[in-house]
Amino acid sequence: MAKKTDTNADTYAIIEESGGQRKVTQGDSIYIDLYNNGESKAGDKIEIDKVLVVGSAGGDAKLGEPYVKGAKVTLEITEPVKKGDKLFIHKFRTKSTYQKKTGHRQRFTIATVATIKG
Repeated sequence: MAKKTDTNADTYAIIEESGGQRKVTQGDSIYIDLYNNGESKAGDKIEIDKVLVVGSAGGDAKLGEPYVKGAKVTLEITEPVKKGDKLFIHKFRTKSTYQKKTGHRQRFTIATVATIKG
């Protein structure tokens, strides 16, 4: 008897998010830019319709021009606000007494890929 495999587990998508592209599969946890100013709650859904490619492990892929029509990736928020690592910016000018040190800590939203349709 042949084993039944879940077709969605082998499906991947390349999405456009925050000006960049990323490859996602179902069940992946990804960091996205802060969503809804951090006011969303865990369990909220986000639908992304900017899907560039939808494919499977078997080699079948739909390419968009620029986006695949009717394709959507649904994300479920697991953590609304997560702070990233602190980055330090150090400015220094030689032969003068100028030194300046500043820091920055980016805020992210952690989401899990729930479904990929396309």
